[in-house]
Amino acid sequence: MRIGVPKEIKVLENRVGLTPGSVRELVHHGHTVVVEHDAGIGIGVHDADYTREGATIAATGTDVYASSEMIVKVKEPQTVERAMLRPGQILFTYLHLAPDPEQTRDLAASNAICIAYETVTAATGGLPLLAPMSEVAGRLAVQAGAHFLEKPHGGKGVLLGGVPGVPPASVVVIGGGVVGTHATEIALGMGARVTVIDRSVDVLKRLWTQYGPSLQTVFSTAEAVERHVAGADLVIGGVLIAGAEAPKVVTRAMIGQMQAGSVVVDVAIDQGGCFETSHPTTHAEPTYVVDGVVHYCVANMPGGVPRTSTFALNNVTLPFVVAIADKGWKRALADDRHLRQGLNVAYGKVTCAPVAEAQGYAWTDPASLLA
Repeated sequence: MRIGVPKEIKVLENRVGLTPGSVRELVHHGHTVVVEHDAGIGIGVHDADYTREGATIAATGTDVYASSEMIVKVKEPQTVERAMLRPGQILFTYLHLAPDPEQTRDLAASNAICIAYETVTAATGGLPLLAPMSEVAGRLAVQAGAHFLEKPHGGKGVLLGGVPGVPPASVVVIGGGVVGTHATEIALGMGARVTVIDRSVDVLKRLWTQYGPSLQTVFSTAEAVERHVAGADLVIGGVLIAGAEAPKVVTRAMIGQMQAGSVVVDVAIDQGGCFETSHPTTHAEPTYVVDGVVHYCVANMPGGVPRTSTFALNNVTLPFVVAIADKGWKRALADDRHLRQGLNVAYGKVTCAPVAEAQGYAWTDPASLLA
């Protein structure tokens, strides 16, 4: 199979779909890999590093799309990229379609085969291709929150860990999944007072066992969220419903009860955000203010540490890329029901139930397309 790796064009997105090591593995399996010129420059990888492992370098992204049977990316294709997709071409990347009807419409119109990292499942549960980026984003959320709590960056001027004689900041983490667990670890490590809110008692028990009584765990109700958000210096939203638009757990009224200069970080923004006041931002302009509260809603947070993120992502995506290339997409998805969950759009049909429900499409069972 001929596999294409275009350079990411989303604002300040420096990750890349395949590392040179991944290229070597695919070439070893008998496949051809075409990489756009300077696609890896943002992670310190040069064209020569790719050619050394057997890749061919293409001058432009247009050349990559025109010549490849499968496109491997990181972020969702932008408008100009969606226009280059063709019927039957495979797209393997993050899509986050539920809150993005324009992208869904364009992908359906392309008749391409669109497989989303974030809805691939695992036999052990969870979302294995989303997990490493959630780990990175959870850790970055605390760093970003600490940064924007500083007065020169619009915050109230609070040091996350405090100092002797001065209490630390109050950090509230909403959602105790992968994002929440990693945010909790970093926030506790920096000395903050941390509260995790989740609707699963099992999740709260796990976190209590992992971190002990230094962590406050709270069962999620509207009253509990309102009370703890109001008194927080930093709120991190890590709520996720696989494939679906994130629920708005924190309302505009709750934001209005926070002190001016407090900070909220919405890690769920790729799926529409879990704060009612959230809208996507970029690394170029990462924040805005609502009711005196600083909002950090960067839609590609792991892109801020692209080298770490790219290698972490390739660790989990490469086996699936190899399977699709070796077997073809139909056989690969037929053989692996977990990979089959990643199929979001194919031949103009929406095959991810949460996306179909969110946008009013008829849902097509992925299995029906594999004959």
